Amino acid sequence: MKEFVVCYTLENEIRREKIIKEMDVKKEEVVQEILDKVANQSYYFAKGEQGVYWIDSSSIRYIRVMDEQPLSKYQYN
Repeated sequence: MKEFVVCYTLENEIRREKIIKEMDVKKEEVVQEILDKVANQSYYFAKGEQGVYWIDSSSIRYIRVMDEQPLSKYQYN
């Protein structure tokens, strides 16, 4: 499993979301998944260290997907 950290720069804050994917998933695929979500939904859930929160798609100004980190099998259980 890989962990991707997504940073959303909103109008008045920065939010981070952790996404866990299979090892064969590339960073570009995660970016495309996020862009599809933003284009098709007005609001959506994001899971961060502070819990689950709503993101208003219209308030997003910038999205960055940070480098992925391989997880050991014990970190995601």
